[in-house]
Amino acid sequence: MAAPLPGRCGFFVEKKKRFCKMIVARGKVFCGEHATQEEGGSSRRITCPLDPKHTVSEDQLDKHLKKCNSREKPKPVYYVENINSGPADGDETLPQVSLCERSRSELQSLLDKLKTAVSGLQCEVEDSVLSHPVLQEELNNPKNGDSAHKHLRQQSSILGHLEALGLLGRGRCFVEFGAGRGKLSHWIHEALKTPKTPENQETSETPETQEDVQILLVERCSTRFKVDGKHQDGGVEFERLQVDIQHLDLSKVPLLHQKKLPLVGVGKHLCGAATDLALRCLMETPGPREQTEPPPKRLRTSDPEPEPERDTEPEPAPAGGPGPVLGVAVALCCHHRCEWRHYVGRSFFLQRGLGATEFSAFCRMSSWATCGLRPANQDAPPQGQEPTNQRGEEEHEPAEEADAVIGFLTAAEREHVGRLCKRLIDGGRLDFLETHGFTSRLSRYASRQLTLENILLTAVPQAPPTS
Repeated sequence: MAAPLPGRCGFFVEKKKRFCKMIVARGKVFCGEHATQEEGGSSRRITCPLDPKHTVSEDQLDKHLKKCNSREKPKPVYYVENINSGPADGDETLPQVSLCERSRSELQSLLDKLKTAVSGLQCEVEDSVLSHPVLQEELNNPKNGDSAHKHLRQQSSILGHLEALGLLGRGRCFVEFGAGRGKLSHWIHEALKTPKTPENQETSETPETQEDVQILLVERCSTRFKVDGKHQDGGVEFERLQVDIQHLDLSKVPLLHQKKLPLVGVGKHLCGAATDLALRCLMETPGPREQTEPPPKRLRTSDPEPEPERDTEPEPAPAGGPGPVLGVAVALCCHHRCEWRHYVGRSFFLQRGLGATEFSAFCRMSSWATCGLRPANQDAPPQGQEPTNQRGEEEHEPAEEADAVIGFLTAAEREHVGRLCKRLIDGGRLDFLETHGFTSRLSRYASRQLTLENILLTAVPQAPPTS
């Protein structure tokens, strides 16, 4: 480019080999960022103390700090720091040792402990690939590429499981953790739409029918191309919370106090520790009766009074908190990104003589379940991704330390060990749900050809004992 575009900055960016494309003020040659290049500038530019990636005029610093996008913003009412984190007892600060740094005797000791720990566990997961008719038209759309089709089939199966458990209905609030663009919530909304018939085309629905569904999307990152913005006028209340699950107190979310509908927690590929954070967020949210009634009344929203039938709508909780938890359906992902502090199955591990050291090693070994099995043409997971990734749109199937024990275990043996590690970690999650009064299970909701991370965790309140 020989000259800057009309009305654009005249500063040549050497790194990009082009002129800056920022718009300039009338009569100026350079944009505000490069105004120091202009002779007779009124003030020199300095690095912003809140974000070194941009600069600001020195004489405008005070004004800039009040509106800088990097300034610390007021925390929402539902933000309670580390409310869903586990106890900080010091074990989480233990040094991390990679598998390639361990001796063969150490690896063999870990394998022996693993085999002992999984004895008695149901390690085989039942195939349960379901579907829902609301996605059938979109699945047949030829405009969808392979990636979109893959996610649609997974979403269809998750909705099928919700339907089979009696969770996909009106009169409840769906909380999607790690919502990303909100595609799973979009299809839940589509599935709950009242079908148009000659009867209801002429008569409008009552307010009770229109407003008995709420959808709450939880995502810590700012997300582009969100789909929930398209449903603001469809009679279903949508609300998006930009907050880390680690700091989310559901009992303080204003939307959940309006009708106190029972909650259904959902998530698609909730990465690593984000699954544990979501389970604790649901199961240990302070309930409305905690301050008014002693035991044996339930102390948590996740431990509701058992219902004779799942299809019947439970009575809303009294004023002071959200409704009870009606069920959970979360597609699991990336066990190697779990963290001991956040893990909900710590007591499960401790009962088996295992602790933070073994947990860290088993998390690393869990990646063997997918080592070398990922097709080369699939995108690799993003680099530098945080361990508690909460994005629900993309699935992460990294293969870490695949060559760490070549010669010690065969590829098939490593894959088997990796699956056992995943089942042991998930066993702690099932135990956590059971202690909160839920019946939970693991299902293979998609084929391995579709996704290597194909396990769905579901849970519903335990049925009352029959007399």
